[in-house]
Amino acid sequence: MDFEPYRGELVAYCYRMLGSFHEAEDLVQETMLRAWKARDRYDATRASVRTWLYRIATNACLTALDGRARRPLPSGLGAPSTDPEAPLVPALDVPWLQPFPDARFDVATDVRLALVAAMQVLPPRQRAVLVLREVLQFSATEVAAHLETTVPAVNSALQRARAALAQVDDASQVAEPDDPEVRAVVGRYVQAFEAADVPALVRLLTDDAVLEMPPVPLWYRGSGDYGLFLRRVFALRGTGWTMTPLTANRQPALAAYAPDPGGGHRLHTIQVLTITGGRVAHNVVFADPDVFTAFDLPERIPSR
Repeated sequence: MDFEPYRGELVAYCYRMLGSFHEAEDLVQETMLRAWKARDRYDATRASVRTWLYRIATNACLTALDGRARRPLPSGLGAPSTDPEAPLVPALDVPWLQPFPDARFDVATDVRLALVAAMQVLPPRQRAVLVLREVLQFSATEVAAHLETTVPAVNSALQRARAALAQVDDASQVAEPDDPEVRAVVGRYVQAFEAADVPALVRLLTDDAVLEMPPVPLWYRGSGDYGLFLRRVFALRGTGWTMTPLTANRQPALAAYAPDPGGGHRLHTIQVLTITGGRVAHNVVFADPDVFTAFDLPERIPSR
């Protein structure tokens, strides 16, 4: 039996369940190991290999989530800050939501940060039902078998999950990273950021643009506060940054390298952008070194 063709989609599934790319990879490896050990008991007349693997992965995810706190973004924990000079103190006790590195796996399903963050609020079994039914298109009967429950229970859980996520931004309004307009906006954002041109950056934002920075629990709403915070960043870290475009969660993203006093540039953050209507509506700035490792980025780069 060859399970490898299913690894990428299983990692994406476990990521949506757990909100952690690293944990998703570990659970998929555990799933593969369990499947290999049980291969002699697999019955092709009862389920396809893919369905069987998803059942094992679902059970592994539910076990991992038992009694565990959800993974939020800062905007899921309280009101936005109105003080651009507020202390930047990381909350290391919070299991923050992590981004998904697109370059690692070719995933066609929806892993937008806003959606994954909203899903973390759902009870784990509702989360599983939503992804298995809505995203992966398993039948209610198959999902009931996965969860050892009934079809009516699956349908009820799906209805509750849909209602809970009704406020998430419509995916049709979020442009894809390869859209020409998106590439143009990202290009202008990079140019302005590398020039430390705050007015130009602010002109690229929607009026109610959101900026958040896990593991710092602060977040800001509005192009005015966004711009004031960027002025603070350039004052603290200097100018002459270098930005490398990439993608995460099927969204445009940037690896931001700050000038290093010793020469060259050091990886500072990974910024995941949401672009709507030709402007940046949301920027989630990840500063956790554990996040960087998933993207296989160099820690330092020479000056251009």
